[in-house]
Amino acid sequence: MSTALPPGLPAPAQEPVAKPYWEGTRASKLVIQRCNGCGAHQWGPEWVCHRCHSFDLGWEEVAPRGRIWSWQRPHHPVHPALNGFGPYTIVLVELPEAGNVRMVGNLLCEPTAPVEIGAEVEAVFEPHDEADPPYTLVQWRLKG
Repeated sequence: MSTALPPGLPAPAQEPVAKPYWEGTRASKLVIQRCNGCGAHQWGPEWVCHRCHSFDLGWEEVAPRGRIWSWQRPHHPVHPALNGFGPYTIVLVELPEAGNVRMVGNLLCEPTAPVEIGAEVEAVFEPHDEADPPYTLVQWRLKG
């Protein structure tokens, strides 16, 4: 599979608290933290619940789809590997089946394509097997 991002980018930090998320992406599954006490979903991964402050957190697989809540289109590279790569579109995706938490990712589209707030998107799991350690990114594409 070709990747949407050029080679040479650093692998994302894989902190111990986020290990289930990265394991899920490697299996093409979207997993989000959920408090075993109050039931709240949360993103990004933390050691404590954002709502009730419990330390009893688990992980739940959720549907890999959502809707665009916000977006931006960088034109300037934020890393040397992105020289000549822009513009590209970054979206903030709201996950309705996970308490409406929001995740950031790239929208796989033409660089200057119009973006509509509320548009439905689905996850694309992009493996980077050559990286050390290997990882899989969650990217987004318009549904349908």
